[in-house]
Amino acid sequence: MNPKQAAARDYDADAIETLEGLEAVRKRPGMYVGGTGSDGLMHLVWELIDNAVDEASAGFAKKVDVILHRDKSVEVGDDGRGIPIDTHTKRKVSALEVVFTELHAGGKFGGGAYTSSGGLHGVGASVVNALASKLVAEVDREGATHQLWFDARRAGHYDGSRFRAGHKVEKIKRISKNKTGTRVRFWPDLDVFDPEARIDVDEICERCTNACFLVPGMRITVDDRRVGGRADKFTFVSRGGLVDLVDHLSIGDNVSQVISINGIEQFVEKVPVDGKMTDVVRECTVDVALRWVKGYDSTVVSFVNTIPTSHGGTHLAGFEKSLTLVVNNVLLKDSRKLAKLARTSQHRATKDDVQEGLVAALKVTFAEPQFRGQTKQELGTPAVQGIVARIVYDQLKEWFDTGGGPRTHVKAIGDKITNAVTNRVASRQVLETRRKAASLGSTGMPQKLADCRVHGPESELILVEGDSAAGPAKRGRDSETMAILPLRGKVVNAAKASAKQVLDNAEAKALFTSVGAGAGKDFNIADARYGRIVILCDADVDGSHIRCLLLTLIHRYMKPMLAAGNVYAAQPPLFTTKIGDEVYRAYSDVEREAMTDELCKGNRKRENIKWQRFKGLGEMNVDELRYCALDPATRTLRRLTMDDGIEAEDAARMFDVLMGNDVSKRRDFLVRNSALVDESMLDI
Repeated sequence: MNPKQAAARDYDADAIETLEGLEAVRKRPGMYVGGTGSDGLMHLVWELIDNAVDEASAGFAKKVDVILHRDKSVEVGDDGRGIPIDTHTKRKVSALEVVFTELHAGGKFGGGAYTSSGGLHGVGASVVNALASKLVAEVDREGATHQLWFDARRAGHYDGSRFRAGHKVEKIKRISKNKTGTRVRFWPDLDVFDPEARIDVDEICERCTNACFLVPGMRITVDDRRVGGRADKFTFVSRGGLVDLVDHLSIGDNVSQVISINGIEQFVEKVPVDGKMTDVVRECTVDVALRWVKGYDSTVVSFVNTIPTSHGGTHLAGFEKSLTLVVNNVLLKDSRKLAKLARTSQHRATKDDVQEGLVAALKVTFAEPQFRGQTKQELGTPAVQGIVARIVYDQLKEWFDTGGGPRTHVKAIGDKITNAVTNRVASRQVLETRRKAASLGSTGMPQKLADCRVHGPESELILVEGDSAAGPAKRGRDSETMAILPLRGKVVNAAKASAKQVLDNAEAKALFTSVGAGAGKDFNIADARYGRIVILCDADVDGSHIRCLLLTLIHRYMKPMLAAGNVYAAQPPLFTTKIGDEVYRAYSDVEREAMTDELCKGNRKRENIKWQRFKGLGEMNVDELRYCALDPATRTLRRLTMDDGIEAEDAARMFDVLMGNDVSKRRDFLVRNSALVDESMLDI
């Protein structure tokens, strides 16, 4: 009998397996927490934090405390009502035990204990217990602290180091009758989660910060007591809600003030009541805060009740659709700047145009939200889309119309979106043409590019400052895998230039064409002709400025290369000296002095050590440049990160303020910062 026939014979009633209680969670943890890596482990923490925040959102708690213990356990506490500890009528055990041992058990069904909450699934606390090796719950209620332990999901108590199973909730101490709250501490089951799964305290602090914006007046404290953990306690409280959150998320100069939108609508939803599908009236509250900033990146965060919805959902879809519609129908209507594009029907703004530089926070609040998946990252309730769309459209229309928001702010938003439309239309054909040219190989490459023979992950494009260094670099490279692109003119400051200005810049154009993967939103790292980009500039102020501008350009228009860790900066030395047959190199004044001290420990005199200072890469001969910047065995490269890119953008903006043509901008900066100057140091 072959295996297929045997399997057919054994497929009977006994082959149908049922998973009882929490075993379903342990069998398929990915269905409940999204996986067994760090995300899944963090989801256990989110479930407990969400429960505590729900108590605060309902008006019963003011404080939430999160503690990361040295023994890898996590504790979350609040000063809310405390989980009920009396006996459950149907289950004949305490309600506290039911909450932690039965799926879909909680106070968030049917609008009973909560009018709105993080979710309707009711599996949060029990899922934490299912994926923990042990868990302890303490409840302050009715003048006493009540305690119940769970060891491998069995309820009971510890007698010293010995666990005794049992259902009784023990009173461990007497407290004030006015004191209430819940504390849950769990030890993750390391047999379930991947060995590399980690709890990230910074991610917890970020989520707790957002939660405080959602529940004004709630104070959250995060205490990392682990070895090598965060040195200080993190404490946060917000009073201004979503307006404060948008202000917190805004980076750079603002185009407009924060616009606040609020509204309430009802909708009807069919839900099972006593086994029959019944129409239930829901009330949905919509809160939105948004503004535009001078940058190009969009930051839009959404929430359902107190839960962040990183994958969006129906509420976000309604917001984005309505925002694009009201901008086109009201803000940009009859725009003179778009009149020429209107002749070819290219004048309407797209979603990306409207959201260029947008910072927005959206929150909907209603009972029993329907999520797509237990991890609650995407809202699925259909009626919410129309409600959000109507409220956002009506109130933004009023704000954009005469008599609404400040006219200078309305005009500034209109100008920003108009420029986005114009730049997109102007650059689309240019980008497509250049991408086609790049795909043709070296025949479509910039004339000044000294290309390599083999392209792919092991090849690299070296950006060299100036023609004087390009000659030695070409002679000293490995032409098999190293391409040299000299930068002769000024690199555009991508932090302040429009997309059209960037694409018209000769140096930026040469870089995009050489890499051959497009630019901006069209950049596709899979099409890149080189595996690495190496920036090679002089070790002086001018070199730092050029490196800063190049990094800003890459961060803005070739971000996937930076995110993948494929961008490097070569570190050429500032000084060199030769003693006998040995060559010594120093990368700073401090290093040169320390090296001189080391060389003079014998009878050698300092004045006999002649250091040569390189004024630029062009002063190095071929062998020197090969050793310092081209030979993988001897050169020093620093991998540049996304954080480096953000810092470069900030520096590029500051260069523009201090060294640009706008005198008024420089004057305003000096006036604002004049208090920082020590007047005694001025020669006046």
